[in-house]
Amino acid sequence: MKLLLDENLSRRLVRRIEDLFQGSAHVESQGLLQAPDKVLWEFAKGNGFPIVTANADFYELATTLGPPPKVIWLRGCDYPTAVAEKLIRGQAIRIAEFLNDPERAVIILRPQ
Repeated sequence: MKLLLDENLSRRLVRRIEDLFQGSAHVESQGLLQAPDKVLWEFAKGNGFPIVTANADFYELATTLGPPPKVIWLRGCDYPTAVAEKLIRGQAIRIAEFLNDPERAVIILRPQ
């Protein structure tokens, strides 16, 4: 399973989770830095990426339009990359279950 990380998350996070989520990418590596949310949405949809974001706007799109793409919202993500990595790693099974559920559009993750 691959993930698309938005520009609010460090591009270094891709390397740190690639063992769990092979094929993941950051918007920068896809030429989408500073692209409007709707452009990112369409790119993710067309390329089979769930979006990992710290941006509530993607939550709104997901609840309005439904999947695909699915949205993994790191709510309140103003924490260091290491904390984001730990959160994603710690919730990897839950994320995988979410990604395999065709009915769900959004999962909200918060550090504990």
